[in-house]
Amino acid sequence: MIRSRETAWPRDLGARFKAHWRFKGIGITVFFTVFFVGYFLLLKNPLFHVTVMPLIVVDRWVGFHPWTLGLYFSLWIYVQFAPAVISDKRELVSFGWGATGLMIVGFAFFFFWPTSTPRAQIDWAQYAEFSFLKTIDASGNACPSLHVAFAVFFAVWNHRILRELRSRGVILFLNAAWCAGIVYSTLATKQHVALDVLAGTLLGGVAVAIHLRALANMHRRADLKAVPGPAAPSLNLKS
Repeated sequence: MIRSRETAWPRDLGARFKAHWRFKGIGITVFFTVFFVGYFLLLKNPLFHVTVMPLIVVDRWVGFHPWTLGLYFSLWIYVQFAPAVISDKRELVSFGWGATGLMIVGFAFFFFWPTSTPRAQIDWAQYAEFSFLKTIDASGNACPSLHVAFAVFFAVWNHRILRELRSRGVILFLNAAWCAGIVYSTLATKQHVALDVLAGTLLGGVAVAIHLRALANMHRRADLKAVPGPAAPSLNLKS
């Protein structure tokens, strides 16, 4: 009996979650541990002059909207989907290297060209919900915004996986809308300025494009190896 898309979708998703789950758990934990340690070391210990990022017209268009704080933090939920449901171990390893490459490039910017956002004319004491964010994440490590770069990188991967699962258009739209909301929240919480967002979008887009091209080449080489070569001609030993 042929399974309908409605029946197959959750079953396939569940099987993907179970595949290599120990490897995924260790890999995700190690990656985010390294990320946060490196991020905060660079944030607290800049070795070069810190450049304050300028404002452009977009920054005047987007006001401060406290309700977007939830969207801002939702990135850390959003980025769990793709690595959790990749079922091919070679793709999983490749994905990890792609995300690591993005992180290293971002950290290189923060190391050699430390930046910060300009002081916002906001009385943060009136917004208790922002106290945790302002305590742990100062205005440094501004450009490029890795918040945006990772949102873009993972959005493309989420879309790729959802297409493989034959998801409906509304699911694909929600994935794109969630990514757009995260990007918007970086401006609306005044954690970043527009130039940070543009640079982060460029970094994430270039990183995922290079990564997916490399992944396609990896699959192509694997397919070529799997194709059997022509059979060797038999030797006629009869005299």
